[in-house]
Amino acid sequence: MSKTAPFGDLVQPFRIEALGLRGQLVRLGPALEAILGPHGYPVRVAGMVAETLALAAVLANALRFDGIFTLQAQGDGPLGMLVADVTNKGDMRSYVRFDAERIEAARGGAGGSVPSLLGAGHLSFTVDQGPDGERYQGICALEGASLADCAHHYFRQSGELETAIMLVNTVAGGTNGAGVGGNGRGGNGAGGARAAALMIQRLASADGAGGDEAPADEDWRRAVILMSSATAGELLDPAVTPDQLLYRLFHEDGVRVFRTRPLRHACRCSLDKVATTLRAFPQAEIEAMAEDGTVTVTCEFCKADYRFDEAALGALYAAG
Repeated sequence: MSKTAPFGDLVQPFRIEALGLRGQLVRLGPALEAILGPHGYPVRVAGMVAETLALAAVLANALRFDGIFTLQAQGDGPLGMLVADVTNKGDMRSYVRFDAERIEAARGGAGGSVPSLLGAGHLSFTVDQGPDGERYQGICALEGASLADCAHHYFRQSGELETAIMLVNTVAGGTNGAGVGGNGRGGNGAGGARAAALMIQRLASADGAGGDEAPADEDWRRAVILMSSATAGELLDPAVTPDQLLYRLFHEDGVRVFRTRPLRHACRCSLDKVATTLRAFPQAEIEAMAEDGTVTVTCEFCKADYRFDEAALGALYAAG
């Protein structure tokens, strides 16, 4: 790992051939801080954003696609919408919509972060490969106390690969986690906001021969137990490298790691995109929104401001 970013940001793919498993380990540090920084979210909201980004990254990097993977949670709770997307190149961003007063009132809510913050709603996964590519979407109800629980529910109902996921984060000096059958344990809150995700999946080829799945089932249960022994402290500690952690968990079965993939914060907003959006509305309607002769458009993902004065608006519509 580099000296300037000792915690990542990265995805570490791996395989455990003896157990018929593949997996991904995601770590987010500087990218997470860059995403959270401009917004000033309440601590619980920031924690949910951190876990959503880690979950989006770990799911996206288990797929082969050329485009954008989007994870969206939407409910009737004080945190009404939570979106994170990841491109195939590792560019990440996030958007959240919430009611600050209701978030404060729900501070002591029981039942986990999903029921108290998101409430009843749905979780969706979308792969958009552009106008010439195939589009895929999966959706499930928000079932469970944590985002990891909701993801488990999706994989169970979809009939896809058996999957186990752990999500942990540290925000404002505290460690929050949700994983396989419970909360992450331990923690290391020093060094700013961090998040991590660990996922294993049972490959279809791991099914038992002749319809007898008992040996493969036993291997899967063993792998989940080993994965569950990972602590939040290990997952979030920059002194524990990804390969060291994976070796500690799975060395008896011969874990094989592959080249890490970089992750980064990169919003896709631009002056040209904002200008195109403005031109879709009547000029008089846009000019009516001006304050002190200037129309300001703020990107909800990165909080970048795009300002158009009277001259810029005139030129914009003349060009259109």
